Amino acid sequence: MIMSIYEELLNIKKVINGCGTYTSLGGSILSHEVLRAMEKASKFFIDMSELHKKAGEYIANIIGAEAAYITSGAAAGLFLSTIACMTEGDPEKIEQYPDLTGMKNEIIIQKPHEICEYYKILKYAGAKIIFVGKKEKVSLSDIESAINEKTAALAYFVLDPQKEVVPLKEVIKLAHNYDIPVIVDAASELPPIENLKKFVNMEADLVIFSGGKDIGGPNDTGIICGKKKWVDICYNIGPYNPNNKIYVGRILKVSKEDVIGLIIALKNYLMINHKDRLRMWEEKVDFIVKELSSIPIVKVKKIFPGIGHPRPLCIPRVELTIDFKKIGLNIDDFLKKLALENPPIRLYKVNDKVYINPQCLLENEEKIIVNTLKKILI
Repeated sequence: MIMSIYEELLNIKKVINGCGTYTSLGGSILSHEVLRAMEKASKFFIDMSELHKKAGEYIANIIGAEAAYITSGAAAGLFLSTIACMTEGDPEKIEQYPDLTGMKNEIIIQKPHEICEYYKILKYAGAKIIFVGKKEKVSLSDIESAINEKTAALAYFVLDPQKEVVPLKEVIKLAHNYDIPVIVDAASELPPIENLKKFVNMEADLVIFSGGKDIGGPNDTGIICGKKKWVDICYNIGPYNPNNKIYVGRILKVSKEDVIGLIIALKNYLMINHKDRLRMWEEKVDFIVKELSSIPIVKVKKIFPGIGHPRPLCIPRVELTIDFKKIGLNIDDFLKKLALENPPIRLYKVNDKVYINPQCLLENEEKIIVNTLKKILI
């Protein structure tokens, strides 16, 4: 096995990633074309404000949005979007931030979306989170009754399908009746590729995607897209604002190399045959299921996941129900044991079952997973 640069320099083993595009595992693998473009970008100086403006226009044209802005990851996109909604683009309020005196600072979120801990990013930006409805069900009137003069935005976390929540289309219509913007966290909602335009076409004001997940850009990139009014505010409080002011966005720098890398990754993403990718993932899942099905202490099957699994849900998974008593381990110890193998294997759990996501498996890594699991379980 070829030693990675991480092991060569820092004695850190590369990981077989059976979880998905986790930030904690590096997001995605950059293609040679993306890397070459980033290397070319590194050889020159550039006006960063102009670069971000033109890059935003380029991406907006691809997505079909009024405007777009590249930021340092999806979480940064949520952070900037929250501040944009609270300051409303007022230069005095932007300068005043993080002092929120005199600003709208409440963001309404449906109670079932509390399961997505990324709502905390909005809170870290200074917003007061107003959860509405119950975990079992939220009505449109629950949301409407929470709207007041302090409401800065409504936020929607795309965890569909969720029958308990008011659908995004209805949320947007209600919010716009009160002239309130809607923030949509769609960080991990690719694939399907149709989602790239879906939420913008629904007239959401600020839609956030990760650039470093399925798009295949640098892990520390994200996209804010949507209505020009609100995206421009994000740009104006960002690290390369046209006035060269030191606002809170200064801490969210995106390098010139990352900007170009993300653009090339997005261009390539639109040209990929996504049906072929889904077929490849299914083949990997089918192979693992077939190879492990004869192990007596394991029930194995292919599933399409639901809420509680890593997004997106259109990618098939291997589900393992293991009789852990037979191997003298609990589920957490089992996952830790896999993580200590050579090479380390990272899988994930939901309740008492173990799952394998094929999305980030490199060539033949499904075979290494099978051989390792057989060694432990037989």
